[in-house]
Amino acid sequence: MIRPRYLHKCLLICLLLTGFLICDMQDPMFSQTNQRVKLEKSKKEIEEEIAYTNKLLTETKKSRQLSVNRVVILNNQIQKREKLINNINNQVNDLNDQVNINQMSLDELRQELTRLRKEYASMIYQTYKNRNAYNRLMFLFAARDFNQAYNRLQYFRQYSDYRHNQVALILKTQQRINTKIQELNTQKNDKLSLVKSKETEKERLQREKEEKNQTITQLQQKEKDLRTRLKEKEKALKRLQTAIENMIAEEIKKSTETNKKTGTKTTTPPTTLALTPEEKELSSSFSSNRGKLPWPTEKGIVSSTFGEHEHPVLKGIRTKNNGINIVTAGGSNVRAVFNGTVTGIMSIPNLNEVVIIRHGEYLSVYSNLETVYVKKGDKVKTKQSIGKVYTDPDESKTEMHFEIWAGKTLLDPMNWLAR
Repeated sequence: MIRPRYLHKCLLICLLLTGFLICDMQDPMFSQTNQRVKLEKSKKEIEEEIAYTNKLLTETKKSRQLSVNRVVILNNQIQKREKLINNINNQVNDLNDQVNINQMSLDELRQELTRLRKEYASMIYQTYKNRNAYNRLMFLFAARDFNQAYNRLQYFRQYSDYRHNQVALILKTQQRINTKIQELNTQKNDKLSLVKSKETEKERLQREKEEKNQTITQLQQKEKDLRTRLKEKEKALKRLQTAIENMIAEEIKKSTETNKKTGTKTTTPPTTLALTPEEKELSSSFSSNRGKLPWPTEKGIVSSTFGEHEHPVLKGIRTKNNGINIVTAGGSNVRAVFNGTVTGIMSIPNLNEVVIIRHGEYLSVYSNLETVYVKKGDKVKTKQSIGKVYTDPDESKTEMHFEIWAGKTLLDPMNWLAR
């Protein structure tokens, strides 16, 4: 005879098992999937950057002489390689967490399967003991009234349904165990692959560091030549700064004279560019795009940032940069970072061709161009090609210099370009 209390207990266990399965669907593995995708995406991006830097390093090998440019590119390559190794470390740690969680889940599922099988065996035994139809009828007829007899009949039906559900749960749990085992094997293989990749990258990193140190040592033996080149470059940048300041002063002078002739009163001081309504709108639009401007080259690496820095080779020497330098591949074009008007084109020794574009009160300056595609007064659009970067045949270096001005004030381009 099946006892109501026993059947009630079976039904309670069934509900608890269902709750266990639902909770298991909220496994931390689900929340970690997004993190894994992000890490893999980041790894792919870093690998693409390293491939591009390798291309630049290959170009420097065509040079007839060693150059500081090679040290700069190697520095960049080393930073990216370290970033890649750190990314792989994070992926390995993430996989370790996933393996541990999956192993715990697998152990719980196996324990649960054991309980389900024991429970099912117990039900089969009870069913066998009460297989006689006479006993079931006597259990029904022994009821005090019709309601109790009906309830007992319902117990029989529910018990039968529960038994079938128990079989389904056992099969489902076994399937989930098989799936977890496959996941674990895949994750362990992925982990082994990443660990091997990490060791390979560490070996490459060590070789790059050795190459950088050797290059620096060789360059330091040519200190006199390096100092001469540095002074020439500093003179060129000073000439550029003076030319821009003179151009701005001339623009201010023209605006002041025009206002006097027309009798126009302006609230701007005589040291500031006077703007037309259209230029004010353009200036405001440029300002609102701070941190979102496209890069002046489609691809490249920043070889020198804004401000003062230690020279990468010469000890005790500091250099000042009014903008940023971008090393790119030979034959690369230069692009306007925003809509504007070409307000100046000039040639400066050691900086070659220079293009200046005005965006209201702002100026963007593109230096070391080999060829210029625009002329003074041209209206240009964002990302429009305005020239081609000059490639130094001695160093096999293709590097442009980029600046942003707000009136007479120099700005850090890195704060304005998109990340």
